[in-house]
Amino acid sequence: MMKFRPLQDWVLIRQDEAGEKTTGGIYIPDTARQKTQGGVVISVGEGRFEEEDEKKGKKKSSEPKEKKFVKTSLKPGDKILYEKYSSTEVKINNEDLVLVREKDVLGYTE
Repeated sequence: MMKFRPLQDWVLIRQDEAGEKTTGGIYIPDTARQKTQGGVVISVGEGRFEEEDEKKGKKKSSEPKEKKFVKTSLKPGDKILYEKYSSTEVKINNEDLVLVREKDVLGYTE
């Protein structure tokens, strides 16, 4: 059982395996396989605070901007696709996993 819990809006993902052969039946060696940009969500942070944008036409003030908490919408078990260069590889319990910010997730299925 995974005991790791990401902070803020980070998502821990188990990547899909790269295919061994092409659709035409040609086998791809391990050294030539590209990692996929998809996988299954293992765990998700609770969310993060974002500053609200100032309204148009309003002069900049020295007052601090208001922050609102934005909950994450992904859940463990969701199958996702994410942007190619947005991931951070990590090793947890001798397993290669990936961390991605929720804003870099392009889409998901439940």
